[in-house]
Amino acid sequence: MPQFLRFAFVLSCLSFLWATNVPAGAADLGDLYHSQTIVTGQGEENRQLGFRTCLDKVLVRVSGDQRLLARREMDALRDKAGSFVDSFRYHDRMEGIPIHDEQGTHDRPHDLTCFYKPDVIDRLLASLGSRPWLGERPTLTVFLTTEQGARHFMLSAEEGRGETMRESFVNASGPMLMHVAFPKAAQLAGLGEEALRATDMARLDRVAKQAGGDRALAGTIVWSDKELGWVADWRLADHGKTYRWQVRGVSFDDAFRVAIGGAAQILSGNGQP
Repeated sequence: MPQFLRFAFVLSCLSFLWATNVPAGAADLGDLYHSQTIVTGQGEENRQLGFRTCLDKVLVRVSGDQRLLARREMDALRDKAGSFVDSFRYHDRMEGIPIHDEQGTHDRPHDLTCFYKPDVIDRLLASLGSRPWLGERPTLTVFLTTEQGARHFMLSAEEGRGETMRESFVNASGPMLMHVAFPKAAQLAGLGEEALRATDMARLDRVAKQAGGDRALAGTIVWSDKELGWVADWRLADHGKTYRWQVRGVSFDDAFRVAIGGAAQILSGNGQP
């Protein structure tokens, strides 16, 4: 066997052995210890603001604990957020679009991605009384009823009215390295809107597995003219306990971010959202 083929064969065997010994769904460290935000241009002032936001995001991403951001110690950490960044890169969100009128590169929106060394972030989490969530990040099957005036529907994998909601859920789950699945209409047929609100989580967890997920995330989202937004209630069961949380007067994008954030907090062992 030629040497380069022998080398390729050895690499493929090592790759196979590595893959078969990594727990399915476990967080990959290379994916886990970085975060991203949008900044205007590549100037120093906006970069420092981006570093602050990225620090918030990576601490929550790694730990699953949404409450860290309210800790008083975070103010001091944000003031030196750039010192924790190992490397960073920009991506022009308007790449390929010529600069026009009075616009310069300093005006264009960029994705700022910050990369961190795991030991640096782990020490920061320890200083905040937290720890990394390195275990399995489960796929959540979403059971959702939507109500906006006379418009009612249950979100399914095929429901045309729910296309943007499904996309929004996927976008909300990405930053936490989680995944979502949606039941097919046939799997919801035995529930109905009212029954879904009352169904115990153990039953929904069973249906969740049939839909390709690991467990159920159940919710209702109702439009409120008074709140000028959606009122969303969420349920998730973990270790025999059903957790409930709510958000009011928000867009459905924000409602779904709260849903995923709450689920991450529970499943990472950080308690009630």
